[in-house]
Amino acid sequence: MSKVKDMSLAPSGAHKIDWVRKNCPLLRSLEADFSKDKPFEGIRIALSIHLEAKTAYLCKVLAAGGAEMYITGSNPLSTQDDVAAALAADGLNVFAWYDCTEEEYFSCIEDVLSNNCNIIIDDGGDLVHMLHTKMKDKIQYVIGGCEETTTGIIRLIAMAKNDELSFPMVLVNNADCKHLFDNRYGTGQSVFDGINRTTNLIVAGKYVVVAGYGWCGKGVAMRAKGLGAKVIVTEIDPIKAIEAVMDGFDVMPMKEAAKIGDFFVTVTGCAGVIDEEDFKLMKNGAILCNAGHFDVEIDMKRLREIALDTIEQRKNIVGYQISKDNWIYVLAEGRLVNLAAGDGHPAEIMDMSFAIQALSAKYLVENKGKLTEKLINVPREVDLEVANRKLKFLGMEIDTLTPEQEKYLNSSSIDLA
Repeated sequence: MSKVKDMSLAPSGAHKIDWVRKNCPLLRSLEADFSKDKPFEGIRIALSIHLEAKTAYLCKVLAAGGAEMYITGSNPLSTQDDVAAALAADGLNVFAWYDCTEEEYFSCIEDVLSNNCNIIIDDGGDLVHMLHTKMKDKIQYVIGGCEETTTGIIRLIAMAKNDELSFPMVLVNNADCKHLFDNRYGTGQSVFDGINRTTNLIVAGKYVVVAGYGWCGKGVAMRAKGLGAKVIVTEIDPIKAIEAVMDGFDVMPMKEAAKIGDFFVTVTGCAGVIDEEDFKLMKNGAILCNAGHFDVEIDMKRLREIALDTIEQRKNIVGYQISKDNWIYVLAEGRLVNLAAGDGHPAEIMDMSFAIQALSAKYLVENKGKLTEKLINVPREVDLEVANRKLKFLGMEIDTLTPEQEKYLNSSSIDLA
């Protein structure tokens, strides 16, 4: 039933998944629990997340819990064909391959959703959007879903505001054990992994412009600083801008930063963050990349229209001639640089994020028909379970409150006598 590029690649993918498994103790512990308890017995799960080895292991953990898995990617350039083949070889249903066309990409989403799935695990909102537009007849089978990203949550909030969302969605990205670590440390490291392996250029001593100072932007700025860069932040939020200043970074409008920057990284979740005017202000050799979900933060459509010439400089680097003596370079077609030009976040980071995903899906199944809200925060007990398990695997211990301390903290009156 699967549609993948080349099944002969499966052994390579299996080795990648095995490496992830060895470095994800939290997911291993859930796999053991799920294998015994089978919380997803009889449940069909549709999953659209960047299809590489860490996502594959999440799929195997859910399958160990009894789930029938239907899997696709969430970006045409982030699927790893050997990993997709390995999952298909293990009997999971996979519809994805690297560098598919936009039409093929959405066809794969339709293939996944055509199986009357009960739980939706989304990354960016394409599964949910398809269900609410082209495949409304499949909504009747859905218990609820989980959303991985900031961008996807933005789409869900808009749907809920317009009373268009038909089933409950757990906002996985808002969990402390997700955004505090995945968005910050994961994005920070994986963005520069993608940049460095693609460009083979030094970061130290150069100006890195980070557009957006949310948790992802904080991580990118922190890693750029650690690599020796001079960091500039652009923002629309005055509070985040002050935070960036107090973290030691310069803050200025993009129109000013465009004249200075050597590397540009967009992490806003918005569109048109770097536009035609900015392109024309940039110095020769400027390198642009995006770490937001969709390829709209850098206005690639307009860049292609105004370019006098283009050149494929290296794999995943295309140069655009802006004027006679001025070229700028875009990594990974303006798509997610850490996945389209790298392997994504480190395994130990995704161990936490995907544990939140797995336990949130379990929460939806356990509470089928009981949830009245459409937008649901990850239950605090799930966040704490993941944190406590992770601490254990890190070999760390923390203090606990004494009964007297609990009484003190929960008392409405304080007796200092």
